[in-house]
Amino acid sequence: MMRKVLFALALGFSMSAMGQVLNVTSIEKVNLPDKAAVAAISPQGDYLLLTSATNQGLTKMDLNTNQCQVLSTAPSAGHNVKISPDGQTVVYREGSFNNKHLRLSSLKSVNLVTGSSQVLVKPTRDLQGYAASATTVGAVNKGKFSKKAIGNAKAQNLPVLSIDKGKLMVTVDGKTRNLSPNGNDFSYLWPSLSPDGTKVLYYLAAHGTYVCDLDGSNARKVGKMRAPVWYDDNTIVGMMDLDDGEFIYASTIVAATLDGVTQTLTGDETIAMYPHAANGKIAFSTPAGEAYIIQVTK
Repeated sequence: MMRKVLFALALGFSMSAMGQVLNVTSIEKVNLPDKAAVAAISPQGDYLLLTSATNQGLTKMDLNTNQCQVLSTAPSAGHNVKISPDGQTVVYREGSFNNKHLRLSSLKSVNLVTGSSQVLVKPTRDLQGYAASATTVGAVNKGKFSKKAIGNAKAQNLPVLSIDKGKLMVTVDGKTRNLSPNGNDFSYLWPSLSPDGTKVLYYLAAHGTYVCDLDGSNARKVGKMRAPVWYDDNTIVGMMDLDDGEFIYASTIVAATLDGVTQTLTGDETIAMYPHAANGKIAFSTPAGEAYIIQVTK
């Protein structure tokens, strides 16, 4: 069971925010078996994927039973994890080194129902991005798109966002091109596709969070939050963190609409970082290795 904390504080704080984006009903601390960071929350909101502070290893934690299942112990397994829309398949990286001590990254999947696993992309130096649907995983490796079916399904083309030397790339119908809506003189981070597949969310280094259409048009700034993710097609969540150049000493989770209305969801008593959102829940981690879930409604 998760222990409810900061309930009244959360309600009061959200009401005093700049605007009302989401209704916070509670903030709950997850009873983790050990210190961990949240790597993802399932689309149905029934389990978390946990990793270490350095993204090593990947563990599934059932939020109803607290039972844990180790999926990988490899380096980088917790970085940019994808879960299929039905929640049954997890796609993740595994880091390794070649005989020249250069870091490699492979792409694997595991079916949580059957336990079967697949190698989707063999170890490579240039795995630039990937996406997962219920039937297919699409990956961009060395600028080239490939697709692989999940299980016995038929592989389909799907949009993939990737980063190539700081530039934001998009793959549509198997063809990859430079998107970079703000130009090529910036570094792009944390790109993601909206649930309806029509908009791209990304962070422009040192400038803030932006949204544009899938073709790169209509780019507009949403806010200054970092590590942004979609809550729904018109709402995003991210973190507003402060550091002294070495340590992060404050961070809150914020929500924003695409037209610029923002709301702070957590208070100053918790260093809340790297949110993940699904099905009325926003999960986040703290530098102390704790995990919390914000229950919200619209």
